[in-house]
Amino acid sequence: MTQTVALPLWLVAILVALAGWAALVLLLAPSMRWFFRRRINRMIGQINTRLSIELPSFKVTRRQVLIDRLFHDPKVQAAAATHASQSGEPLSVTWRRVDRYAREIVPSFNAYLYFRVGYALARGLARLLYRVRIGYVDETALARINPKSTLVFVMNHRSNMDYVLVAFLAAERVTLSYAVGEWARIWPLQQLVRAMGAFFVRRNSGDALYRTVLARYVHMATEAGVTQAVFPEGGLTVDGSLRPPKFGLLDYMLKNFDEREGEERRDIVFIPVGLNYDRVLEDRSQLLKLHPDRPRPGRIAVLKTAFAFKLRNLWLAVQGRWHRFGYACVNFGTPLSMREWCGEHNVHFPRLADDERHLAVMRIAERLMAEIGSVVPVLPVSLVASLFIEAPQRAWSEFDLKAAAHARMRELEARGAHLYIPRQDQDYAFTVGLRMLSLRHLVQENDGLYTAAPDAGEVLAYYANAIAHLGEGE
Repeated sequence: MTQTVALPLWLVAILVALAGWAALVLLLAPSMRWFFRRRINRMIGQINTRLSIELPSFKVTRRQVLIDRLFHDPKVQAAAATHASQSGEPLSVTWRRVDRYAREIVPSFNAYLYFRVGYALARGLARLLYRVRIGYVDETALARINPKSTLVFVMNHRSNMDYVLVAFLAAERVTLSYAVGEWARIWPLQQLVRAMGAFFVRRNSGDALYRTVLARYVHMATEAGVTQAVFPEGGLTVDGSLRPPKFGLLDYMLKNFDEREGEERRDIVFIPVGLNYDRVLEDRSQLLKLHPDRPRPGRIAVLKTAFAFKLRNLWLAVQGRWHRFGYACVNFGTPLSMREWCGEHNVHFPRLADDERHLAVMRIAERLMAEIGSVVPVLPVSLVASLFIEAPQRAWSEFDLKAAAHARMRELEARGAHLYIPRQDQDYAFTVGLRMLSLRHLVQENDGLYTAAPDAGEVLAYYANAIAHLGEGE
């Protein structure tokens, strides 16, 4: 028993590695899971008491449980059987496809990451780049919402900063679940996005089976009371204007909506959100899409441009001459209750045929886009840019330009637009807008006269289009 046993070095290394792995799996992993689970539960308790946020049980359910629920959903199983029958694909292969779709869609919400990491990052990034403001809020209408309702924030889509900005501003009231496109499905971004509660969507997918799985997940989340954020336009604005609405996700939410009151039936309440920025980081790249025949810069050129942009701003910061990119403002409009809307229009979604339902959902989408448009904030850059667009060849004195800006503010206020006036000073608002455009060389000053730069027309129109709809009609 006390004799020495000689073993090869490679075998000793394997045994040590196996012992370490066993210790990790059997001892350290359970204790670490217990530690983090305890921290997360404590975090949820703080959220419920300090912020008065009630996290739906759906949000804190283990991801694998949600995947199993989605996989075994009767409508998903029926769609899988139909797909296998029509395509000739073995049912086992179809089931693997469904499982892959479910794992792709279902998020893995982590309250600790959302409130400790995500909130801090969103707040820091938003405040680093912009002067963040909440403008108009219909507090009276928001206070009337039944707390058991499912809230859906519907908003215009100007920038990828929209995700960060709204999540940061709403974090003390709700936790948002975004529908995120395939652009975010890269490692390690997709893990972080899932942990923040977002779910991935394949835009314009023609796969009926995939659409069924996605529709059932959206239905499950909506029925469970998960607060969601949706961009009805379906993508970023290209020219700065509001885009026509798409209604895919709205249709998934409303397809089985039962407006009758009952303990198990939640109302769905859409909250219009209008966003605007004095500067959109993606403005020029989006405007390129207006010219599909133009050559696109390669990846190296894009990286060089991004690096030069960051270096230039860093140098300005070192010199003490760096300014944030103006104001970013969010307005919250009057909520639209689907229970009330269905009662007014005598609509019961579960009984509608597909064509009838699509027409009804399109009417709702158009109304929501109109509501969103009505609460888009008027910011200084959009205000001043609109003057240069109306008279692109005119050389303005500062006095005439300021007088025109004041007249435009009065006109927009008379139409019911929501202006954000920094410091409640209209002269300062005008000064901010003109300074931002001058710093970007979109407006030139010669001998005291201001003119639009020769190659700045599209960019100026991009910012003017953000509020162009507010001056339309009577």
